[in-house]
Amino acid sequence: MGILKIKNLLLRTCVGFNPHEIGKRQDININIIIKYNTKTEEQSDDPKDALDYRAITKEIISKVENTQFNLIEALGRLVLDSIMANERVEFAEVEIDKLHALRFSESVSMTLSQSR
Repeated sequence: MGILKIKNLLLRTCVGFNPHEIGKRQDININIIIKYNTKTEEQSDDPKDALDYRAITKEIISKVENTQFNLIEALGRLVLDSIMANERVEFAEVEIDKLHALRFSESVSMTLSQSR
């Protein structure tokens, strides 16, 4: 079992339902943990056997930047579903940070996880 981490994926999207947030792109930071069986990669050292984290990340970027959300929970679910669509993934955890969401706070975050 291996653990892949994608750290500090900084994107911009429309997230929020308050009048000053609607239709405005905001900075979000995404951290992802993916657990999957790495036995094949460990033994073969062949890139074609590896989990294609670049493809997963590109899909997440496209979906996040081209969708609007009222809640960071819905944004987290979209990201988590994208990851879990890969059959090899046994567990995933997604943390979404909405940067500068509160006046005296660096961010507000929500963490969602799912396993098979």
